[in-house]
Amino acid sequence: MSDMWEERNNPWRLERRVEFPDYTATRAFLERAAALSEAEDIHPDITFGSRFVSLRLSAEAAGEEGEAGARAFAARLDGLLDGA
Repeated sequence: MSDMWEERNNPWRLERRVEFPDYTATRAFLERAAALSEAEDIHPDITFGSRFVSLRLSAEAAGEEGEAGARAFAARLDGLLDGA
């Protein structure tokens, strides 16, 4: 997981905002993130605009794996940004 994620408390969660050069790149990332979420059944809260995506990932979203699962999923989301 990159150091771009911020850890928050009450309740515990990870947050990250990602900027993109244009809507096409934003949409491509969102499609990859959606496929990963469906495959792993972990669904972060996502807000987005034409050139940004904000992600919030709670321990509850990661199910039984809790915080460790959320951190691992965040790292996989980071991997989707390679070459984005």
